Amino acid sequence: MKRSVVIIALCTIALYSQEKIEAYTQAKRIADMQKMAQAMQDIQTGFFYNNVDIVKAGAATLMATIEHVGPTIEELNNKDIYEQYMLNGEKMTHKIKSKIARRAKEVYDRFTSGDAVQALQAYTSIAKQCMKCHVRLRKW
Repeated sequence: MKRSVVIIALCTIALYSQEKIEAYTQAKRIADMQKMAQAMQDIQTGFFYNNVDIVKAGAATLMATIEHVGPTIEELNNKDIYEQYMLNGEKMTHKIKSKIARRAKEVYDRFTSGDAVQALQAYTSIAKQCMKCHVRLRKW
């Protein structure tokens, strides 16, 4: 009885961990990047039209989508230790994700409170983080 419970638990853990590794592919990353690009455009449109609802929707989409972004299977399975050390991609990705999420919340809060200048500065900071990732990790 104990042996069968342990075997079932190990199989469940193995399936869950394999699903987690396979969960984020390059195709999903592209879809997420497209969603985030649209969210950034929505925020910018909201700024130009002074529409709080559009800015809120764009910021909410950005915050929700950035949580999905992460290393792909190929990046996680990279066996070259030197390349992993030099890129430090996973750690950098997590830092950039947290900064973008924090700034998106700031855009949301600042624009809602009527401080459009500070909201625009937070938006610019988000764009800088996007470019930082694309230049260093995506090799643009």
